[in-house]
Amino acid sequence: MPGLKSFLQGRPDTLRWLAYGSLVALFVWSMAFFYLPGQGFTYLIEFGSMEHSRYVPELKAVGHYEAPNSPGYDSQFYAQIAMHPHLGDKVLRDAVDSLPYRARRILFLLTAWAIGGGNPGRVMNAYAVQNIVCWFILAALLLRWFPPTEWGNWVRWGAVLFSFGLVFSIWGALLDGPSLVLTVVGMALIESERPWAGALVLGLSGLGKDTSVLCGVALRPPDLKDPRTWGPALARGLAVVLPLVVWIVVLRLWLGRGDDIGDRNFARPFVGLAHKLQDALSSFLAERYPYPSVAKFDLLVLVGLVAQFCFFVFRIRWRDPWWRVGATYAVLMVFLGDAVWERYPCAAARVLLPMTLAFNILVPRKGFWPLLLIVGNLGVLGSTELLRPPGRESYSVEGPRQLRINAKDGHVVEAVYGERNWWGPERSRWEFWRWSLGDCSIALHNPQPFPIIADIRFRLHAADRRQAIVKLGGKVIWSEQLDPSDTESALISDLVLEPGDTVLYFQSDKPAAYPGNNDRRKLTFSIRGLEIDIKGRR
Repeated sequence: MPGLKSFLQGRPDTLRWLAYGSLVALFVWSMAFFYLPGQGFTYLIEFGSMEHSRYVPELKAVGHYEAPNSPGYDSQFYAQIAMHPHLGDKVLRDAVDSLPYRARRILFLLTAWAIGGGNPGRVMNAYAVQNIVCWFILAALLLRWFPPTEWGNWVRWGAVLFSFGLVFSIWGALLDGPSLVLTVVGMALIESERPWAGALVLGLSGLGKDTSVLCGVALRPPDLKDPRTWGPALARGLAVVLPLVVWIVVLRLWLGRGDDIGDRNFARPFVGLAHKLQDALSSFLAERYPYPSVAKFDLLVLVGLVAQFCFFVFRIRWRDPWWRVGATYAVLMVFLGDAVWERYPCAAARVLLPMTLAFNILVPRKGFWPLLLIVGNLGVLGSTELLRPPGRESYSVEGPRQLRINAKDGHVVEAVYGERNWWGPERSRWEFWRWSLGDCSIALHNPQPFPIIADIRFRLHAADRRQAIVKLGGKVIWSEQLDPSDTESALISDLVLEPGDTVLYFQSDKPAAYPGNNDRRKLTFSIRGLEIDIKGRR
C-alpha cells in the first residue's frame, strides 16, 4: 500500500505511537473481562464470602461479587471505609480488621466517596475503578520520561504500566497505583524546579499510601556549607511528612491503637527476603506439572526485584533525584517483613513500585545495560497471570434454539453444579473450568416437557496422578487415569436428558490434595470446557 508507506515515512513517530496505542488497547481489552453484569468491577475489590457476616450494612444492600469460600483481601476493608466513612462507628470497627491501620490511607477512600456522591453503590464502584482510571493518567504522565522518540522508551513505558506491582494494584483495587500517580506528579514538579509544589503533592500522596513519603528524598538536600539552605530544605521536608504524621496522631487519639496488623510488615535486614527466596525456590523446584502453576511467576517477580535492588546498590548516583528515590526503596526492601513477601501475589512488588519506575528511568541504554533492563522487568510475565479474566462461565450449550429454550416459560437447558465440593468458576481468554475438592455432581437440566438427546463434552485435568470416574444412575459411564501433565478429553454420546434433571456424579480414587504451587485450595480435578450439544428430541 504505497499511500500507507508514504504516510509512515512522512511521520517517523507514527509506528511508535501505534505501538503505544496497542498497549493501551490491550489494557482496555483485558479490563473489559473484569466487568460482571449487575456487579460492575467489584470482582477487583476481592470481597470474600467468609467475611460477609461482618460487612457494613451499606455493602450488604448493594450487588457485588464475593469470592466463594474466601476470606477476601485488603481492598474489601478500604472499600467499606469509603462506603461508610464514619470512623467512630462501631459497625465500621467491627467490619474492618484494623480500622486505625487502614484509615491511615484515607485519601483515595475519600475520593471514591466524593466521586460516588456518598451513595454506597456508586462509591463502591468508584473505588473499584479508581486504579483503572489512574492507569490511564499514569500512562499519559510517563510520556514525560518515555516519549515515543525511540523503541527503547516504548519498552520501558510498557514495562512500568504492566509491571507486576501496578497490575497487582489494579487486580486487587489497592492503593499503590493511585499513590504512584501522585508520586509521578510530585517528581515532575521537582524536576521542573518547583520544589514547594512537589513537596505538597508528595505530602498528599502519603495520605494515600504511607510509604509514599519516602519519595521526599527526591527534594534537593541542603548545602551543608550554606546555612541559608537549611531552613527551606527542612520546611519542604516537613511539608512531605507532616500531613501523614498529623493524621496518624489524630487517628490514635480518636480510635486508639487497635490491632496493628502492620507489625509483621517489617523485619530485621534481609530476613523477609530470605524467607521469600527460600519459599519461591522450593515451590518452583517442587513442581511436578506445568499447569496451572504460579510458582514460576512468583520466582520471576522476585528475580526482577532483586535485579532492581542490585542496580541501585552498585550504581550510585547521589545527585540524581530518581536514584535517591530508587535507592531509598531498595533500603526499604531490605527491611520488609514476611507479611509483605509471603504468598502469591507478592505484595512487595506493589510496595516497591517507585523503585521499579526509577529503575526503568535510570537504566542506561547502551552496552549490556538493556539485558539488566529485561531481567529487572521479568515480573511483567507474572502480570499476564493476574490479568487472566475472572471465571463466569461454567458450561456452554449448543443446538437448536427451540430445543435449548422452553418457549412457554423461557427456561433454558443448563448445567447446575452441585452445592458441595466445587470451587468457583475460572477462565482464561480461551477456555473456562471449575476445580472440585471431592466427590461432586452436575445436574443437566432439561426444561422441555419431552426428552432431548445431547452429546456431553468436557476435559479433565488433575493436580496429581489419580483416577477420575463419571457415574449416571449408579453406573460408570466414563473412567480414565489422569496424569498431571495431560488433559483428558471425554465424550458422552447420545445421552438422553429426560424432563427435569439428569445428574452426573464425578468421583476420584484419592482425596483432594494441595497442589503445591502456592495454591491454598485442596483440589481433585478440574472440569474444563463443559459443553452440552443438543442433537434433537427423542
